[in-house]
Amino acid sequence: MEFGLGLPISDPARLPEWARLAEEHRFATVALLDRLAYDNPEPLTALAVLAGATTRIRLQTEVLLGPLRSTALLAKQVATLDRMSAGRFVLGIGIGGREDDHAAAGVPLNRRGRLLDTQLADLRSIWRGDPYRAAQSIGDGAKRDWGLGPTESGAAAAIGPRPAAAIGPRPAAVIGPRPVTAGGPPILIGGFAPEALRRVAQFADGFICAAPLTWADGLVRTVNEQWEQAGRAGRPRLVCQINTAVGSPGTVERGRRAVADYYAFTGRPGWGAPLSDPALIAETVAAYHEFGADELIFYCYGDDPRQVELLAGIVSG
Repeated sequence: MEFGLGLPISDPARLPEWARLAEEHRFATVALLDRLAYDNPEPLTALAVLAGATTRIRLQTEVLLGPLRSTALLAKQVATLDRMSAGRFVLGIGIGGREDDHAAAGVPLNRRGRLLDTQLADLRSIWRGDPYRAAQSIGDGAKRDWGLGPTESGAAAAIGPRPAAAIGPRPAAVIGPRPVTAGGPPILIGGFAPEALRRVAQFADGFICAAPLTWADGLVRTVNEQWEQAGRAGRPRLVCQINTAVGSPGTVERGRRAVADYYAFTGRPGWGAPLSDPALIAETVAAYHEFGADELIFYCYGDDPRQVELLAGIVSG
């Protein structure tokens, strides 16, 4: 089982230091979460910086909120990052669930699943070198006009309006550069709902399981069954994650406050509380190894990069 680090979002300027330490201590991956209406760095931009600060470690989004982004621009950003990192990028992607993110992007919350389905198919097509047309139907009369952002059919976009009848059909275009791997970098789907699990077999290479082990088994079993039913070879990559905050009492307390703030929208105090006891973390690592995880990501809360060395000591012990 490999180990990765989810990097803290409190101070973007220190992320290169975290990434270099993670590589020095032989972690396999550094990952960044994605929010829009939140005080966090934009992950693709930040990972591009981290690609230049490292040479070996994988760079992963966990997870990128795909429906908030233009498909054409996202395809280009991902391919560029993949090329500039020599194939080290992994696209963890999902729909998200926070209303404020979608409101800020002008994306209807109730359409995000269909948007992602279309987007995932389009991304693979673009990365194969197929021409892409900007406006495509997503059903029920809705259109995605990625020149202006996702819109309802007939509604004014941020710049416009530009009725389809007035501008005529958009020409298809080939969008480069090509990724390092034909068809694009590895894709991991994150989520809990049945539709999210279905996307793994349909579009992806693996599953990001952020659920605790008490109910992760059913999710992973469903993913594996659907993978087999789809006739996919082998099995999907399984990446699990836990929240951690280790070190001094101050670091742990700041980590707990950061987790509480991040998950406040759930209305469930204590949700996602980070593990801070080294013995308990070691037990949890053993449990995920037995569970069959290919990689375990420690999401670090708290602002002290010495956590990297402490976590490395726990997993090597």
